Amino acid sequence: MKANIMGTGSAGNTNNSPVEDSLKQNGLYSRIVKTRKTDEQWKVKSKFKSDFTGGTKFSGSVISLLSLISLLFLTVSCDKESELTAPVNDFVNIPDNQFESILVEQNIDSDGVINQKISQTDALGVTHLDLTLSASNMYIEELTGIEGFTNLTYLSASGHLIEDIDLSHNTLLDTVLLQANELYSIYGLSKLNNLKKLDLSWNLLDSLSFKSESIEIVLAGNNLLEFFEVENAGKLKGIILTGNKLSSINLAKYSILETLMLSDNQIETIDLGQNNNLSHLYISGNILSELSVSSNPNLVDLRVDRNPGLTCIQINIDQEIPTVSLSEYQELSTNCN
Repeated sequence: MKANIMGTGSAGNTNNSPVEDSLKQNGLYSRIVKTRKTDEQWKVKSKFKSDFTGGTKFSGSVISLLSLISLLFLTVSCDKESELTAPVNDFVNIPDNQFESILVEQNIDSDGVINQKISQTDALGVTHLDLTLSASNMYIEELTGIEGFTNLTYLSASGHLIEDIDLSHNTLLDTVLLQANELYSIYGLSKLNNLKKLDLSWNLLDSLSFKSESIEIVLAGNNLLEFFEVENAGKLKGIILTGNKLSSINLAKYSILETLMLSDNQIETIDLGQNNNLSHLYISGNILSELSVSSNPNLVDLRVDRNPGLTCIQINIDQEIPTVSLSEYQELSTNCN
């Protein structure tokens, strides 16, 4: 058992031992005490520094770990938020209630509710869409949403109040029937690579121009047309434009044209020299002063009455036209000079 150099007296009083007295006399005691104090202070400082350093490293690790967890949490949260806020494209917007009500009547809109939308699945399942007949007495004013019906091959929406329409997304259409609306513009016709029949009769169009290699018949009578042209129309067989404001029309590019109805326009001159297949020509009620059908040997029906300045219609010597409608002042002749 080690001897304690510090002695403890009774009643809590501390008495110096003979050794201490000797050390004090030689000036060594105070140095020993100081050394011990210094040594203890160093140990405390060393321990504190060690604890602090270790604690800092530990704290740093914890902080780094917490930061990483927070970052992962934020990333997941952002991803979830993005999923929640991402636009949903499963529906096609149908703002016109009458349009949607007809879709409901025909069991096309499967939810059976007028809620300004239809599922994409429902829209994509339709190839033949006839909006003409309806049990209600309301009229469609716009066909917004028709762009979602991308598998349509047939569209009929006659007798409504539609003012404009964009069919640029309905590229499979082969038949478009929009007669008796209030159309003043139609877009996307040049993108309909399968279009064969187009009926825009009884509307408010003042111009009709598009490209089509597939079109076979165009009906646009009773509009306000001042210009008409179909480019690349090598298959066009029928043009019906009665009751418009046309003063001229270029027919040279329609080489297989069979039926041409231009009655009740303002046509002054017309050249039929390239239309050898023409069988039906209705051009009554215009302002023609001359007309030759001598290049049209297949004509079976010719109507040229009500052209006040036209008295003689040029034909070939051996040409016979079974049905002819003339005014009393008109005649067919091989010599109109």
